[in-house]
Order: sequence, then structure tokens, then C-alpha cells
Amino acid sequence: MRIRTIKLMDLGFARNRLHGIVIAGFGVIALSPNAWGQTADISDYLETVRTEYNLPALAAAVVQNGNVTAAAAVGTRIYNAQIPVTIDDRFHLGSNVKSMTAVLAGMLVDDGSLTWDSSVGEVLGGDIPEMNTSLAAVTLGEILSHSSGIPSDNDEMLDLYFNENIFDYNSADLRLVALEAWKQNDVVLPDGSPFQYSNFGYMIAGSMIEKVTGRPWEQLLIERIFIPMGMETARIGPQATYGLIDAPVGHRIKADGSVMPMLWGPAADVPPVLFPAGSASMSVRDFAKWAAWNAGQSTRGPSLVTPETLADIHATRVQTPVRDNPPSGTPVTGGYGYGWSVVAFDWAGKPLLTHNGSNSMNFAQIVIDPELDLGVVVLTNFSGPAASAAVGVVMQKLYVEYVTP
Repeated sequence: MRIRTIKLMDLGFARNRLHGIVIAGFGVIALSPNAWGQTADISDYLETVRTEYNLPALAAAVVQNGNVTAAAAVGTRIYNAQIPVTIDDRFHLGSNVKSMTAVLAGMLVDDGSLTWDSSVGEVLGGDIPEMNTSLAAVTLGEILSHSSGIPSDNDEMLDLYFNENIFDYNSADLRLVALEAWKQNDVVLPDGSPFQYSNFGYMIAGSMIEKVTGRPWEQLLIERIFIPMGMETARIGPQATYGLIDAPVGHRIKADGSVMPMLWGPAADVPPVLFPAGSASMSVRDFAKWAAWNAGQSTRGPSLVTPETLADIHATRVQTPVRDNPPSGTPVTGGYGYGWSVVAFDWAGKPLLTHNGSNSMNFAQIVIDPELDLGVVVLTNFSGPAASAAVGVVMQKLYVEYVTP
């Protein structure tokens, strides 16, 4: 029996926009433990924002030149409970994981296993025969930049994500099962901008990565990013351990306006088939390491991809459609690279790399400025307009006050 009580969570920029390789050769990214003790104390500021927007927990960090300028986590792991968060508590990243999937693909570009122009048909045609020719022609780069014509989540895709045979397959196989069921669909670019934010596309990218490596995306993420980055708190899936409230859990707002904590289990995150599109959780410190590594443009360890490949990942590939009357703080338009938005925020005065992530129970944002080698990350275990607004306020404040020369 299939039970589907929720719509697919909004995983990122399009709907919430302000929005081989050998492990032994890697060096762990150097964010000195001593640096954390020397950071500016932003706890009082975060607590003020958290209280104003009625959030359970809120965390943020600033990094510049690979060093931490400010970091804190405040609030409680469960709404209206007295279970204080710590600086090492895991928060959910949502679609910020897309940039990690793009880096996994970049590793395979560097070693010659893939190119940005590798097509779905070339890589997966043997597993998915008789694929629609328009789908088969879609390239890895088009998928990663949401410019392939693969649509945003729709009812047909939701049925595939919540497949009634979910217990019959491993997650890598589920991704192929979903693609097999969808393979006859035409892929059509919309009028105007070709940009269509597609979680399904990132699922396909995950399958392409799995095909050429022979290993599950989940294993690759841990071995090729989490471990070399020294992300000791990082895990795939929701924040809390089964049976424990050992992290700030996500929350869902019910129809009557009440708040329900989503502790653990399938309802606490996106379906496993979509993990390459947006499932991981880690502490604000570990997320700051990702910001620092990207802001440093791969000139500091670990050597995940070459600087040239990371530049390809960060480069604008497509302009996003113009939005009429966007929410306060949300740019009218911007660009998108491979797992990164490129947005000119009014308060920054120039384009920055950024992304939002939400599984409808949590919200996270990252902003990096490679020119200044700086980054800001902000996370909360809540979602919706209040969470988005609070994160945006903190992001602007920290960028302007702590890292702008």
C-alpha cells in the first residue's frame, strides 16, 4: 500500500529563490579548530532574529580567506521545547546539495569519465532502452544548469518519487526505475528563458554519476566530499538519529496553523530517489567548510576538482526568468551555473554565488563571493515565508557587517 500524505518538498532556488579520484590523495580543508574560538559572537543577534520570526533554531557562520569570522547556533531542537541546540548540531541543507552533485560530476569530468556534453542516452541508454530522442540528447551540463527542458516537479513525477515499489529497490535502482517510467516524455524548452528548475534532472545526473563509477551517489558523496572535507557531522538524510532528538528536527505547519516536528523516518526528508537533488545534513561549521572551499576557488585543499573545473561549475550558464513583484529581498532575475545561482543582491552591489535549500521542513542558504574569498551560511529547522525572510535578513546583515571591506 502506498501512502502519500505530502506534496514533494520545494528543494531550492526556483520556488524559494531570494533564492578516478583517490581519497588518500586528498587533504582535509583547513578551518583551524582554534579559529572557532576567535570568532565574533553573533549569538545575541541570531537570538533576536530567531525570536522576531518565531523560529525554533537558527545558525549562521561567516568565512573569509579560509578562516571563520563569526559563527553561532541558537534556539531549540524542537519548537516550543527546551532542548538547546549546539554549534555542532546538524541542520538540513536541502538543494544546497546540488552544488555537491555538480562537484561529483566535475571529478568525473577531470578524470575523463564524463564531459559536460555527455548525453543521457550515451551514458544511460544501455540501461534505459528506447528513450525519447529529445531526452536522450540532453547533456549533463544542461541538466546541472536546469536548462535541459526536463520540467519542474509535476504530478507524474510525484508519483514516481513516491513509488509504491520503493521497498523493492536500492536508491540507485529507484532512480533508474523512475527514469524508465518517464523515458517516453518529450523534453521541450519553454518560451523565453530555457531555465526550468528540475529535481528530476538532478536525479538523472545522479544516475549518470552512478553509471560511470559503478557506485551509489550516496557512497560517493561521503567518500569523495564529506570525508576529504573533514565534515565530521555530515550525513545523508534528515538531521536526527532514529529514537533521539540529537539535532534540530524539521517542522511542518499543519492546515490549522499548528506546528508539527518531523522527528525522523521517511516523512522527515525527501524520498531517497531524490537525494542527489537535495538531501544532506551537517553542522553550520561543516557547511561553512563548503562555503570556504568554493570561495577559495579550489586553490586550498582538498583537491576535489581542478580550479578550471570549479570555475566551470560556478560560471553562469543560463539566465533565469524575470519575476514580477518578487518577495522583499528577492532579485527580479539572475543566472544559474551548475548547482549555483548567480544573483546580484542589492546589498552586495555585484553578483554573488548563492543557493537556497528546503525540504519543506527546513531552510538553508549559502552565499559566496569568490572575489573576496568569503562566504556566509545561514540555516534554520523551519520553512515557509518566516524562515526565508529571517535567513535573508541574517544573510544580508552578516555579509554587509562582517565581510564587506
